[in-house]
Amino acid sequence: MCGLPLLSHAVVMGTTLETLSNDLASAVDHAGRSIVSVNGRPRTPSTGIHWRPGIVVTTNHTLQQDDDITVTALNGSPLAATVAGRDPGTDIAVLKVSGLEIPVSETADPASLKVGHIVLALGRGITASLGSISYLSGAWRTWRGGSIDSFIRPDVAIYTGFSGGALVNTAGQIIGMNTSGLSRGGGLTVPSSTVSRVCDELMKRGKIARGYLGIGMQPVRLSPSSSGLIVLSVEPDGPAHKAGLFVGDILTALDDTPLHDTGDLQTALAQDRIGKTVKLQIVRGGQTQVVSAVVGERP
Repeated sequence: MCGLPLLSHAVVMGTTLETLSNDLASAVDHAGRSIVSVNGRPRTPSTGIHWRPGIVVTTNHTLQQDDDITVTALNGSPLAATVAGRDPGTDIAVLKVSGLEIPVSETADPASLKVGHIVLALGRGITASLGSISYLSGAWRTWRGGSIDSFIRPDVAIYTGFSGGALVNTAGQIIGMNTSGLSRGGGLTVPSSTVSRVCDELMKRGKIARGYLGIGMQPVRLSPSSSGLIVLSVEPDGPAHKAGLFVGDILTALDDTPLHDTGDLQTALAQDRIGKTVKLQIVRGGQTQVVSAVVGERP
C-alpha cells in the first residue's frame, strides 16, 4: 500500500510532462506556419518570418546578396524575393515576396516577458530549440548604432541557419526575431516591437536614417564627478569638421543634454535632428566653448 502514493504521483507527473510536451509541439506548429527559408547567401539558407502579407523579415547579416534571392515556405516551392530595405544597425532586412500563401506571424508583447519564462527558437525546416529567458533589460543601442526597444537574451541554441527565425512563447506567439549578428557572446532577440517599427520604416524609405557628426571619440574623465567624449578623429568635410572641431576637443553636451559615453551621443543624434543645427558644448585647452554644427545623415 505504501507504494501507491508514489505510483500515483509518478502518473500525475507523467501526465503533466506529456501535456507540457504536447503544448510545446502545438506552439511550434502554430508559429512555424509563418517561418520560411531564405536563400540569400552561398550554401546555407537562413530563416525568415512572414511578418506582414507578402513581407518577410530576416537578419541583415545573413542576406549576403541583393539579387537572385528566394524564399521557401514549408513544403512549398521557392518564390522570388526582392530587398525592400536593410538596417545594419538592428540587423533587420525586409523582403517583398509575391504569392506567399502562408499565415502572417502572430506576435506577443515583449513587455510580458519575465526571466525564467520558457521559450522556443524556431528555424527553417521547421526546427526548434527549447530554453528560457535568461536576461532582460530596457532599451539599448547596438554596436552598429541601432536602437532596440528592449534587451532580450534567451538561453536557447541558435543553430546554423537559425538567425532570422522566431523566438516563440508557449502559446505559439512570436516575441521577436533571433540573431547571432548583434553580440559575440551568443544569440539575442530583436523584440517584435522593434521589428515592426524598423519594418514599417524600411518599407516606406528603404533605409533607417541616422544622424552623425563625422567624429571618432571615446569617453574621458574630466573630474571625479564629470566626464565627456574626447575627439580622436575628424572626418574631412564632415559636419564636425565644418563646425570647426579638432582632435583633442572634449564634447560635454549637445543642446544641453550631457554626454558621458558614445551611446549618449548616438541617442541624441536621432533621425529628427538630421539637417538641423545643434549646439555642442566642448572643452578646448581647459576652456568651455559652444560651437554650432549641422547634423548630417550617416552614409
